[in-house]
Amino acid sequence: MLKFVKRGSTYHREQHNCEKEPTMISLISSSQDSTHVLMFIQSLELGGSETQCVEVARLLARNGYSVTVGCLRAGGPLERRLKEAGLECVEFPVRGSMLRPNTIMQMLKLVIFIRRRKFRVVQTNDLYSNLFAVPAAWLARVPVIISSRRDLARWWWYTPVRRKILRKVQELSTWILVNSKAVRQELMTRDGFDAERIRIIYNGIDEERYTQVTINREELLPGTSSKEKLIIMVGNMHVGVKGHSDLIEAARTVREICPEARFLLAGDGEMRPFFEDQVKAAGLERTFAFLGHRTDIPALLSCCDIGVLASRSEGLPNAILEYMAAALPVVATAVGGVPEIIENEESGLLVPPENPAALSAAILRMLKDNELRKRLGKAGRERVLADFNFTRVIGNLKHLYEGRPRSFARRPDIRAGSLSQVNSSHENL
Repeated sequence: MLKFVKRGSTYHREQHNCEKEPTMISLISSSQDSTHVLMFIQSLELGGSETQCVEVARLLARNGYSVTVGCLRAGGPLERRLKEAGLECVEFPVRGSMLRPNTIMQMLKLVIFIRRRKFRVVQTNDLYSNLFAVPAAWLARVPVIISSRRDLARWWWYTPVRRKILRKVQELSTWILVNSKAVRQELMTRDGFDAERIRIIYNGIDEERYTQVTINREELLPGTSSKEKLIIMVGNMHVGVKGHSDLIEAARTVREICPEARFLLAGDGEMRPFFEDQVKAAGLERTFAFLGHRTDIPALLSCCDIGVLASRSEGLPNAILEYMAAALPVVATAVGGVPEIIENEESGLLVPPENPAALSAAILRMLKDNELRKRLGKAGRERVLADFNFTRVIGNLKHLYEGRPRSFARRPDIRAGSLSQVNSSHENL
């Protein structure tokens, strides 16, 4: 049963505080005997971490848990999936810099919310949910606090000061959840966490979404020809780490040797205009198609011949799991946790990062060899369905949720010390 709740006068709050009260998006009844879990994410926009969070929440609910999803920004495309599952979502609206007074106000509201609802588990799923919800859960004395790290932290946000602040925040968690051995190693060597505190749970893929997908290629991708070889890359265009520029450079060579090759870019972000300009400068306007955000990825992949990911840094990319679940042969850069998914020459082709020449050579090799594409596509699907399924994800999470909570080794005074340290950094969190 869906129920919409309004707390106080939203209009009045917007006028005077410029931020809304936490708002309920949807509501379900819960059993008092079930474990209460709060899954927290920055937003419900399309993305790897966001998709994993929503799918895990849905499956936990099916397994008898009382699940609530918290976020800093509601209203994204994934909100519909939560509503369809009858799940509750609560927004604690924080916009822009986390140094604004509203952040503290919303954090205190989250503390009160957690205490009232008596959550046993609070799990955060990305960078900003770590910074916001972990301290709140710690103040509310939640028995099991699970923070996460899902990338190698090698983009512009991670300055030394911010990295230090994030480390102090994650010290408050019971467990730190990572999605690859590569990320675990990064946490141990660069951030100094001991291995005992870190738990690896690989991302999962929903097999049902990639089974028996039937679609007409011309209807889904108007303007494409059945004679064309379609090469797709799924990835956001926010900070440039997905390697779009390298793929565009590689496409020059591919197009010269294989004129029927066409590249599809699914995803969006602030850097899209830059990549569009790069395509124009290379004279590849007819070779590339920018598809924007898509919610029909399984259908899209069923129309394509090769899946590519040219990332310069990764944790464990969902895009590769999606390619492999669709039996699409994969060319990817050997970064982060990618080699933990793909065995080179067995379930895909791996190339060095930031190397357009190697990338184009691997794509051309695959375009020329139909048997290679079939073999790698079949092996990739078998691999991902066996080892990257949500049954494993939920089983591993149950172990963390229901096991004996670890005692906190230290309880630093975040109410003053850490916050003053953040403010003194003068950095825009």
